Amino acid sequence: MWDNIILGFSAAGTLANLAYALAGALLGTLIGVLPGLGPLATIAILLPFTYGLEPLSALIMLAGIYYGSAYGGSTTAILMSLPGETASTVTVLDGYQMARKGRAGVAIATAAIGSFVAGTFGTLLIAAFAAPLTRIAIDFGPKDYFALMTLGLVGAVSLASGTMLKSVAMVVLGLLLGLAGSDSNTGALRFTFGLQQLWDGVDFIVLAVGLFAFGEIYSTLANRDEPDAKTNPINRLWPDREDFRRMFAPILRGTGIGSLLGVLPGAGISMSSFIAYSVEKRVSRHPEEFGQGAIEGVAGPESANNAAAQTAFIPTLTLGIPGSPVMALILGALMIHNIQPGPNVMSSRPELFWGLIASMWIGNLMLVLLNLPLVGIWVKLLSVPYRLLFPGIVMFSCIGVYASGFSSFDLYLTAVFGVIGVVLKLLGFEPAPLVLGFVLGPMLEENFNRALVLSDGDLLTFVDSPLPLAMLGLAVFLVVLMVMPKLRAKRAVMFADE
Repeated sequence: MWDNIILGFSAAGTLANLAYALAGALLGTLIGVLPGLGPLATIAILLPFTYGLEPLSALIMLAGIYYGSAYGGSTTAILMSLPGETASTVTVLDGYQMARKGRAGVAIATAAIGSFVAGTFGTLLIAAFAAPLTRIAIDFGPKDYFALMTLGLVGAVSLASGTMLKSVAMVVLGLLLGLAGSDSNTGALRFTFGLQQLWDGVDFIVLAVGLFAFGEIYSTLANRDEPDAKTNPINRLWPDREDFRRMFAPILRGTGIGSLLGVLPGAGISMSSFIAYSVEKRVSRHPEEFGQGAIEGVAGPESANNAAAQTAFIPTLTLGIPGSPVMALILGALMIHNIQPGPNVMSSRPELFWGLIASMWIGNLMLVLLNLPLVGIWVKLLSVPYRLLFPGIVMFSCIGVYASGFSSFDLYLTAVFGVIGVVLKLLGFEPAPLVLGFVLGPMLEENFNRALVLSDGDLLTFVDSPLPLAMLGLAVFLVVLMVMPKLRAKRAVMFADE
């Protein structure tokens, strides 16, 4: 493991890759600070611009955007009660109250320390478990991968926000969109509507930019109230001994919770923050302080969301299975550079695999060293009205989509998906599960067909060995749990604050 880590630091430590790590961390923080944009839309916008980059440089920048946004959302949540990210909503409860009591600097430093500790632990977990998981995954056959992807989709539906039926509908729609184009076995055309431009299927960049960038812009413009530029003053930054004593255990618990939930499909950083806050309130000797400025209410959730942002890469890098929509975009970035996601990446491109892991620790260190002094700059950006920002975002998105394929048809299709994204938002459909279905759909079909070919068309091949039987059985168990009224009620309460 240590040899691999050394290899990773040598790959990520080049001047160019350090610059991309810095750019990703700063851009991620900016995204976290500005409400409404989010890492999903931003990574979708930037995907086409990674064509000209080396694969490792592109992944380092995109990963920095992801975990940088988990850090940046806490700044305005603490200073202005304005969470830049969904995961930072929980931080508002106590972080803003700390700021009102003159402890804004301590709250921001607590978030930074917790995020760095959690990020370091998450990176070590990836390094420790990546190789064993990859060795197991190499022995997977088509039926094993089919069962694993089925379990991942069911898990994403069960843990996604919104009603169960709507989540299932989004996954199915994503599967259908992913199957558009030529059939990989027969060459027959499917869902092309007579358009030659769709013979190769729907471009991932077109779908991502349309659904998330354009859809998010409309949603933000429709629901956004201009923030009050008044912020709470920042006095001292460094916590005292009592603060360190009270934050120590919450940071460890939040790190553990986030590390576990980050691996689960669909759980994401939002659920990690919510559960970490609930745990801290339950185990605290002073639960009455929560909501009034308890430092534990900042340390636990902020550690959890950063740990989840790191460990979400474990199933993505080792198994080629995205656990969240952002991870699906990361897989899309690999495919753009003609790299087949899955366990073979570690053996065929070790410098890419371990370089990305090493860059996560470097990026987390950059976040701590750079962002505390830049707090004032991030807050001033909030005074820029969003109506002045979104035209540039739209233009940047259109340039990126056109540059990816030099096709005006892609622009029209992006606009169509933008309208679909707006309609889905208005009807209360969460579009994120659609991306998971879109990415996994072709791989699901391919492994299903290969398994049937190897078994001469025997459907019992999916249940005649322990591993696929266990995974499909677990998927069925999750489906049964999802339809239980009591669990559905608890799930609705859990996502009520999102």
